[in-house]
Amino acid sequence: MPHSFLPSIPGGCGFPGHWDRLYNHPPPGNSGFNNMTSAAEYERSRSVAFDLIRQQPTLPRTLGMLGYQSFQTGKFWEGHFSNAGFSEGMTIFKPAPQLNYTGVTRTMKDGSQAAHGNGDHGLAIGRETMQPIADFLDRQDKVTPFFLWYAPYLPHQPHDSPQRYFDLHRERGAAENRIPYLASVSQFDDTVGELIAMIDQRGLTANTLFVFVVDNGWTPSTERMKKSPQEFEHTHKSKYSPFEDGLRTPILLRWDGHTKATTHEQLVSSVDLLPTVLAAIGKPDAIPQLSGRSLWSAAIGESKLADQSVFGEIFPGDASSLSHPSRDIAYRWIRAGRLKLIVPHAPKGKNAWGDYLAEPALFNVAADPEEKTNLASTQPDHVKALRVQLDAWWTSGDDSLVPKCVSPE
Repeated sequence: MPHSFLPSIPGGCGFPGHWDRLYNHPPPGNSGFNNMTSAAEYERSRSVAFDLIRQQPTLPRTLGMLGYQSFQTGKFWEGHFSNAGFSEGMTIFKPAPQLNYTGVTRTMKDGSQAAHGNGDHGLAIGRETMQPIADFLDRQDKVTPFFLWYAPYLPHQPHDSPQRYFDLHRERGAAENRIPYLASVSQFDDTVGELIAMIDQRGLTANTLFVFVVDNGWTPSTERMKKSPQEFEHTHKSKYSPFEDGLRTPILLRWDGHTKATTHEQLVSSVDLLPTVLAAIGKPDAIPQLSGRSLWSAAIGESKLADQSVFGEIFPGDASSLSHPSRDIAYRWIRAGRLKLIVPHAPKGKNAWGDYLAEPALFNVAADPEEKTNLASTQPDHVKALRVQLDAWWTSGDDSLVPKCVSPE
Protein backbone atom coordinates (compact mmCIF):
# COMPACT_ATOMS: atom_id res chain seq x y z
CA MET A 1 0.00 0.00 0.00
CA PRO A 2 1.29 3.48 -0.76
CA HIS A 3 2.33 6.01 1.79
CA SER A 4 0.23 9.18 1.97
CA PHE A 5 1.35 12.73 2.57
CA LEU A 6 -0.88 15.77 3.04
CA PRO A 7 1.06 19.07 3.03
CA SER A 8 -1.92 21.13 4.15
CA ILE A 9 -5.41 20.53 5.49
CA PRO A 10 -8.83 21.62 4.37
CA GLY A 11 -11.01 23.62 6.64
CA GLY A 12 -14.41 25.25 6.65
CA CYS A 13 -16.02 22.80 4.26
CA GLY A 14 -18.03 20.13 6.00
CA PHE A 15 -21.45 18.65 5.50
CA PRO A 16 -23.45 20.26 8.31
CA GLY A 17 -26.36 17.84 8.13
CA HIS A 18 -24.06 14.98 9.11
CA TRP A 19 -21.28 16.57 11.11
CA ASP A 20 -20.80 19.07 13.92
CA ARG A 21 -17.18 20.25 13.68
CA LEU A 22 -18.18 23.48 11.97
CA TYR A 23 -16.46 25.94 14.27
CA ASN A 24 -13.10 26.82 15.78
CA HIS A 25 -14.45 27.25 19.30
CA PRO A 26 -17.27 25.20 20.85
CA PRO A 27 -19.53 26.81 23.48
CA PRO A 28 -19.03 29.17 25.26
CA GLY A 29 -16.74 30.48 22.50
CA ASN A 30 -13.31 32.08 22.46
CA SER A 31 -14.10 35.03 24.73
CA GLY A 32 -15.92 32.71 27.13
CA PHE A 33 -12.88 30.47 27.34
CA ASN A 34 -10.59 33.47 27.94
CA ASN A 35 -12.75 34.55 30.88
CA MET A 36 -12.47 31.23 32.68
CA THR A 37 -10.66 31.15 35.99
CA SER A 38 -8.13 28.38 35.43
CA ALA A 39 -6.54 26.14 32.82
CA ALA A 40 -8.23 23.17 34.47
CA GLU A 41 -11.68 24.74 34.04
CA TYR A 42 -10.94 25.61 30.42
CA GLU A 43 -9.64 22.15 29.57
CA ARG A 44 -12.70 20.47 31.11
CA SER A 45 -15.07 22.71 29.16
CA ARG A 46 -13.19 22.50 25.87
CA SER A 47 -12.79 18.73 26.07
CA VAL A 48 -16.53 18.07 25.81
CA ALA A 49 -16.41 18.71 22.06
CA PHE A 50 -13.52 16.30 21.53
CA ASP A 51 -15.96 13.44 22.03
CA LEU A 52 -17.35 14.25 18.57
CA ILE A 53 -14.10 13.62 16.70
CA ARG A 54 -13.48 10.44 18.68
CA GLN A 55 -16.76 9.05 17.31
CA GLN A 56 -15.78 9.55 13.67
CA PRO A 57 -14.09 7.16 11.23
CA THR A 58 -11.42 9.76 10.40
CA LEU A 59 -8.74 9.16 7.78
CA PRO A 60 -5.91 8.50 10.28
CA ARG A 61 -8.16 6.26 12.38
CA THR A 62 -9.27 4.31 9.32
CA LEU A 63 -5.73 4.03 7.95
CA GLY A 64 -4.59 2.79 11.35
CA MET A 65 -7.04 -0.08 11.06
CA LEU A 66 -5.46 -0.83 7.68
CA GLY A 67 -1.96 -1.06 9.18
CA TYR A 68 -0.72 2.51 8.68
CA GLN A 69 1.34 4.55 11.09
CA SER A 70 0.30 8.22 11.13
CA PHE A 71 1.86 11.47 12.25
CA GLN A 72 0.08 14.78 12.96
CA THR A 73 1.79 18.17 12.73
CA GLY A 74 0.68 21.79 12.55
CA LYS A 75 -2.78 23.26 12.95
CA PHE A 76 -5.21 20.94 14.69
CA TRP A 77 -8.38 21.95 16.55
CA GLU A 78 -9.27 18.59 18.10
CA GLY A 79 -7.19 18.56 21.30
CA HIS A 80 -4.68 15.72 21.62
CA PHE A 81 -3.59 14.20 18.30
CA SER A 82 -4.93 10.80 19.36
CA ASN A 83 -8.51 12.12 19.38
CA ALA A 84 -8.51 11.98 15.59
CA GLY A 85 -6.83 8.58 15.50
CA PHE A 86 -3.22 9.55 14.79
CA SER A 87 -0.70 7.08 16.18
CA GLU A 88 1.85 9.87 16.74
CA GLY A 89 1.70 13.65 16.73
CA MET A 90 2.89 17.02 17.96
CA THR A 91 -0.33 18.60 19.25
CA ILE A 92 -1.04 17.54 22.84
CA PHE A 93 -3.51 20.20 24.07
CA LYS A 94 -0.96 21.70 26.44
CA PRO A 95 0.41 25.25 26.43
CA ALA A 96 3.38 26.03 24.21
CA PRO A 97 4.67 29.37 25.58
CA GLN A 98 7.94 28.96 23.67
CA LEU A 99 5.99 29.71 20.47
CA ASN A 100 5.53 33.46 20.39
CA TYR A 101 2.59 33.60 17.96
CA THR A 102 -0.70 35.31 18.71
CA GLY A 103 -3.36 32.79 19.67
CA VAL A 104 -1.16 29.82 20.61
CA THR A 105 -1.29 29.94 24.42
CA ARG A 106 -4.03 31.28 26.73
CA THR A 107 -3.31 32.89 30.08
CA MET A 108 -6.25 32.35 32.42
CA LYS A 109 -7.46 34.66 35.17
CA ASP A 110 -5.48 32.83 37.86
CA GLY A 111 -2.30 33.12 35.78
CA SER A 112 -2.26 29.49 34.66
CA GLN A 113 -1.62 28.77 31.00
CA ALA A 114 -3.55 26.59 28.59
CA ALA A 115 -3.42 25.66 24.93
CA HIS A 116 -5.41 28.00 22.72
CA GLY A 117 -6.78 24.98 20.89
CA ASN A 118 -5.49 25.41 17.34
CA GLY A 119 -2.39 23.23 17.45
CA ASP A 120 -0.13 24.22 20.40
CA HIS A 121 3.24 22.41 20.11
CA GLY A 122 2.37 21.27 16.58
CA LEU A 123 2.53 24.87 15.35
CA ALA A 124 6.33 24.78 15.52
CA ILE A 125 6.40 22.71 12.34
CA GLY A 126 7.56 24.66 9.31
CA ARG A 127 8.11 27.93 11.19
CA GLU A 128 10.65 26.65 13.70
CA THR A 129 11.69 23.18 12.63
CA MET A 130 11.11 20.25 10.27
CA GLN A 131 13.01 17.79 12.45
CA PRO A 132 9.96 15.99 13.94
CA ILE A 133 8.99 14.87 10.43
CA ALA A 134 12.51 13.64 9.69
CA ASP A 135 12.47 11.73 12.98
CA PHE A 136 9.10 10.14 12.16
CA LEU A 137 10.31 9.07 8.72
CA ASP A 138 13.47 7.57 10.24
CA ARG A 139 11.35 5.50 12.64
CA GLN A 140 9.54 3.82 9.75
CA ASP A 141 10.59 0.30 8.78
CA LYS A 142 10.30 0.79 4.97
CA VAL A 143 7.50 -1.80 4.88
CA THR A 144 4.70 -0.40 7.05
CA PRO A 145 2.76 2.31 5.18
CA PHE A 146 2.46 5.72 6.77
CA PHE A 147 0.26 8.80 6.66
CA LEU A 148 1.88 12.19 7.27
CA TRP A 149 -0.27 15.27 7.97
CA TYR A 150 1.68 18.48 7.36
CA ALA A 151 -0.39 21.56 8.24
CA PRO A 152 2.02 24.38 9.14
CA TYR A 153 1.00 27.75 10.54
CA LEU A 154 1.92 29.16 7.12
CA PRO A 155 1.06 31.39 5.35
CA HIS A 156 -1.02 32.21 8.40
CA GLN A 157 -0.51 35.48 10.23
CA PRO A 158 1.75 36.67 11.71
CA HIS A 159 3.44 37.19 8.35
CA ASP A 160 6.87 37.44 9.92
CA SER A 161 8.96 35.35 7.55
CA PRO A 162 12.75 35.80 7.35
CA GLN A 163 13.80 39.01 5.59
CA ARG A 164 15.05 37.18 2.50
CA TYR A 165 11.47 36.32 1.54
CA PHE A 166 10.40 39.95 1.83
CA ASP A 167 13.39 40.98 -0.30
CA LEU A 168 12.51 38.36 -2.92
CA HIS A 169 9.07 39.81 -3.60
CA ARG A 170 10.13 43.43 -3.25
CA GLU A 171 12.75 42.83 -5.94
CA ARG A 172 10.05 41.28 -8.11
CA GLY A 173 8.04 44.49 -7.86
CA ALA A 174 5.15 43.18 -5.78
CA ALA A 175 2.77 45.76 -4.32
CA GLU A 176 3.73 46.71 -0.77
CA ASN A 177 0.50 45.39 0.75
CA ARG A 178 1.05 41.97 -0.83
CA ILE A 179 4.67 41.46 0.21
CA PRO A 180 4.15 40.12 3.79
CA TYR A 181 1.66 37.51 2.59
CA LEU A 182 3.71 36.51 -0.46
CA ALA A 183 6.79 36.19 1.75
CA SER A 184 4.91 33.78 4.00
CA VAL A 185 3.72 31.78 0.97
CA SER A 186 7.30 31.46 -0.28
CA GLN A 187 8.45 30.33 3.15
CA PHE A 188 5.76 27.66 3.11
CA ASP A 189 6.78 26.61 -0.43
CA ASP A 190 10.35 26.07 0.74
CA THR A 191 9.23 23.88 3.64
CA VAL A 192 7.23 21.70 1.26
CA GLY A 193 10.36 21.37 -0.82
CA GLU A 194 12.28 20.33 2.30
CA LEU A 195 9.69 17.71 3.12
CA ILE A 196 9.63 16.25 -0.38
CA ALA A 197 13.43 16.14 -0.29
CA MET A 198 13.26 14.14 2.97
CA ILE A 199 11.05 11.58 1.26
CA ASP A 200 13.27 11.51 -1.84
CA GLN A 201 16.41 11.00 0.25
CA ARG A 202 14.86 7.99 1.97
CA GLY A 203 13.84 6.36 -1.31
CA LEU A 204 10.12 6.65 -0.58
CA THR A 205 8.92 8.88 -3.43
CA ALA A 206 7.84 6.12 -5.82
CA ASN A 207 5.48 4.75 -3.21
CA THR A 208 4.09 8.04 -1.84
CA LEU A 209 0.91 9.86 -2.78
CA PHE A 210 1.25 13.61 -2.25
CA VAL A 211 -1.93 15.64 -1.72
CA PHE A 212 -1.93 19.43 -1.53
CA VAL A 213 -4.94 21.46 -0.43
CA VAL A 214 -5.40 24.98 0.96
CA ASP A 215 -7.85 25.70 3.76
CA ASN A 216 -9.24 29.09 2.64
CA GLY A 217 -8.57 32.04 0.39
CA TRP A 218 -6.72 35.05 1.80
CA THR A 219 -6.21 38.29 -0.10
CA PRO A 220 -4.35 41.23 1.46
CA SER A 221 -6.16 44.56 1.56
CA THR A 222 -4.47 47.96 1.64
CA GLU A 223 -5.47 48.50 5.28
CA ARG A 224 -2.73 47.89 7.81
CA MET A 225 -3.39 45.86 10.95
CA LYS A 226 -3.83 48.01 14.04
CA LYS A 227 -1.98 45.61 16.35
CA SER A 228 0.73 44.78 13.79
CA PRO A 229 1.10 47.77 11.45
CA GLN A 230 3.88 46.07 9.52
CA GLU A 231 1.21 43.70 8.20
CA PHE A 232 -2.03 44.17 6.27
CA GLU A 233 -5.57 43.01 6.92
CA HIS A 234 -7.35 40.66 4.54
CA THR A 235 -10.09 41.90 2.24
CA HIS A 236 -13.70 41.62 3.35
CA LYS A 237 -14.45 39.24 0.48
CA SER A 238 -11.66 36.75 1.22
CA LYS A 239 -11.11 34.88 4.50
CA TYR A 240 -14.33 33.96 6.37
CA SER A 241 -16.54 34.99 3.44
CA PRO A 242 -18.83 32.98 1.10
CA PHE A 243 -17.26 34.62 -1.97
CA GLU A 244 -14.87 32.98 -4.44
CA ASP A 245 -11.92 34.93 -3.05
CA GLY A 246 -12.36 33.11 0.25
CA LEU A 247 -13.37 29.71 -1.10
CA ARG A 248 -11.66 28.89 -4.36
CA THR A 249 -8.32 27.22 -3.70
CA PRO A 250 -6.24 24.54 -5.48
CA ILE A 251 -6.09 20.80 -4.97
CA LEU A 252 -3.04 18.96 -6.34
CA LEU A 253 -2.39 15.21 -6.49
CA ARG A 254 0.96 13.60 -7.28
CA TRP A 255 2.06 9.97 -7.23
CA ASP A 256 4.98 9.32 -9.55
CA GLY A 257 4.18 6.60 -12.06
CA HIS A 258 0.43 6.86 -11.38
CA THR A 259 -0.97 10.37 -11.70
CA LYS A 260 -1.01 12.14 -15.07
CA ALA A 261 0.10 15.77 -15.17
CA THR A 262 -2.81 17.92 -16.34
CA THR A 263 -5.23 20.59 -15.17
CA HIS A 264 -8.86 19.64 -14.54
CA GLU A 265 -11.36 22.47 -15.01
CA GLN A 266 -14.29 20.69 -13.36
CA LEU A 267 -15.44 21.76 -9.90
CA VAL A 268 -14.21 19.67 -6.99
CA SER A 269 -14.27 20.08 -3.21
CA SER A 270 -12.09 19.22 -0.25
CA VAL A 271 -14.73 16.67 0.80
CA ASP A 272 -13.60 14.70 -2.26
CA LEU A 273 -10.17 14.08 -0.77
CA LEU A 274 -11.11 11.30 1.64
CA PRO A 275 -12.75 9.07 -1.01
CA THR A 276 -9.89 9.92 -3.37
CA VAL A 277 -7.17 8.79 -0.97
CA LEU A 278 -9.06 5.61 -0.08
CA ALA A 279 -9.49 4.79 -3.78
CA ALA A 280 -5.79 5.42 -4.41
CA ILE A 281 -4.75 2.89 -1.75
CA GLY A 282 -7.24 0.32 -3.06
CA LYS A 283 -9.66 0.58 -0.13
CA PRO A 284 -12.56 2.63 -1.55
CA ASP A 285 -15.11 1.07 0.82
CA ALA A 286 -13.07 1.42 4.02
CA ILE A 287 -15.48 4.13 5.20
CA PRO A 288 -19.06 3.51 4.03
CA GLN A 289 -21.43 6.22 2.78
CA LEU A 290 -18.80 8.91 2.37
CA SER A 291 -19.73 12.38 1.19
CA GLY A 292 -17.85 13.59 -1.86
CA ARG A 293 -16.54 11.65 -4.83
CA SER A 294 -13.26 10.01 -5.70
CA LEU A 295 -11.05 12.00 -8.06
CA TRP A 296 -8.59 9.15 -8.46
CA SER A 297 -9.72 7.76 -11.81
CA ALA A 298 -9.37 11.22 -13.35
CA ALA A 299 -6.05 11.83 -11.60
CA ILE A 300 -4.49 8.75 -13.20
CA GLY A 301 -5.95 9.54 -16.62
CA GLU A 302 -8.48 6.74 -16.81
CA SER A 303 -11.56 8.95 -17.09
CA LYS A 304 -12.65 12.56 -17.31
CA LEU A 305 -14.23 14.23 -14.32
CA ALA A 306 -17.93 14.78 -14.75
CA ASP A 307 -19.32 18.25 -14.23
CA GLN A 308 -20.84 18.41 -10.78
CA SER A 309 -22.15 21.06 -8.42
CA VAL A 310 -20.22 21.79 -5.24
CA PHE A 311 -21.67 23.03 -1.97
CA GLY A 312 -20.47 24.75 1.14
CA GLU A 313 -21.40 26.81 4.15
CA ILE A 314 -20.03 29.54 6.38
CA PHE A 315 -20.24 29.44 10.16
CA PRO A 316 -18.96 31.88 12.80
CA GLY A 317 -15.78 30.93 14.59
CA ASP A 318 -17.73 30.36 17.82
CA ALA A 319 -20.55 27.82 18.10
CA SER A 320 -23.50 28.58 20.35
CA SER A 321 -24.40 24.90 20.73
CA LEU A 322 -22.98 21.47 19.99
CA SER A 323 -24.83 19.18 17.58
CA HIS A 324 -27.11 21.96 16.29
CA PRO A 325 -25.44 23.56 13.24
CA SER A 326 -28.77 25.08 12.19
CA ARG A 327 -28.55 27.47 15.11
CA ASP A 328 -25.33 29.04 13.82
CA ILE A 329 -25.40 28.72 10.03
CA ALA A 330 -24.59 32.07 8.39
CA TYR A 331 -24.46 31.27 4.66
CA ARG A 332 -25.04 28.30 2.39
CA TRP A 333 -23.82 28.32 -1.19
CA ILE A 334 -23.84 26.23 -4.34
CA ARG A 335 -21.60 26.55 -7.38
CA ALA A 336 -22.91 24.92 -10.59
CA GLY A 337 -20.82 25.66 -13.65
CA ARG A 338 -20.53 29.42 -14.04
CA LEU A 339 -23.37 30.20 -11.64
CA LYS A 340 -23.16 30.52 -7.89
CA LEU A 341 -26.00 31.05 -5.44
CA ILE A 342 -25.36 32.29 -1.90
CA VAL A 343 -28.16 32.15 0.67
CA PRO A 344 -27.68 34.10 3.92
CA HIS A 345 -29.20 32.98 7.22
CA ALA A 346 -29.76 35.51 9.97
CA PRO A 347 -31.58 35.70 13.30
CA LYS A 348 -34.78 37.71 13.13
CA GLY A 349 -34.11 41.42 13.00
CA LYS A 350 -30.38 40.97 12.52
CA ASN A 351 -27.95 40.68 9.60
CA ALA A 352 -26.24 37.40 8.81
CA TRP A 353 -22.90 36.93 10.55
CA GLY A 354 -20.12 38.84 8.80
CA ASP A 355 -22.63 41.14 7.11
CA TYR A 356 -21.67 39.88 3.66
CA LEU A 357 -25.18 39.65 2.21
CA ALA A 358 -28.70 40.49 3.36
CA GLU A 359 -30.55 38.68 0.55
CA PRO A 360 -29.84 35.64 -1.65
CA ALA A 361 -27.36 36.48 -4.38
CA LEU A 362 -26.74 34.89 -7.77
CA PHE A 363 -23.45 35.52 -9.57
CA ASN A 364 -21.98 34.47 -12.90
CA VAL A 365 -18.47 34.00 -11.55
CA ALA A 366 -16.94 33.49 -15.01
CA ALA A 367 -18.13 36.87 -16.31
CA ASP A 368 -18.08 38.55 -12.89
CA PRO A 369 -15.23 36.98 -10.90
CA GLU A 370 -15.36 39.68 -8.22
CA GLU A 371 -19.06 38.92 -7.62
CA LYS A 372 -20.22 42.51 -7.91
CA THR A 373 -23.46 42.05 -9.89
CA ASN A 374 -26.32 40.20 -8.17
CA LEU A 375 -28.42 38.52 -10.88
CA ALA A 376 -31.05 37.08 -8.53
CA SER A 377 -33.80 39.52 -9.52
CA THR A 378 -33.25 39.11 -13.26
CA GLN A 379 -32.73 35.32 -13.34
CA PRO A 380 -35.31 33.90 -10.90
CA ASP A 381 -35.47 30.55 -12.70
CA HIS A 382 -31.78 29.94 -12.08
CA VAL A 383 -32.19 30.97 -8.45
CA LYS A 384 -35.07 28.52 -8.04
CA ALA A 385 -33.23 25.61 -9.69
CA LEU A 386 -30.06 26.14 -7.67
CA ARG A 387 -32.03 26.57 -4.46
CA VAL A 388 -33.66 23.16 -5.04
CA GLN A 389 -30.20 21.57 -5.29
CA LEU A 390 -28.93 23.48 -2.27
CA ASP A 391 -31.88 22.48 -0.11
CA ALA A 392 -31.52 18.85 -1.21
CA TRP A 393 -27.90 18.95 -0.05
CA TRP A 394 -28.85 20.34 3.35
CA THR A 395 -31.82 22.33 4.58
CA SER A 396 -31.06 24.40 7.64
CA GLY A 397 -33.28 23.25 10.47
CA ASP A 398 -32.72 19.51 10.08
CA ASP A 399 -29.97 18.44 12.51
CA SER A 400 -31.32 14.93 13.05
CA LEU A 401 -28.28 13.17 11.61
CA VAL A 402 -25.65 15.26 13.37
CA PRO A 403 -23.61 13.24 15.90
CA LYS A 404 -24.39 14.01 19.53
CA CYS A 405 -21.83 14.27 22.32
CA VAL A 406 -21.72 11.31 24.65
CA SER A 407 -20.57 13.68 27.38
CA PRO A 408 -23.21 16.17 28.62
CA GLU A 409 -22.92 19.77 27.36
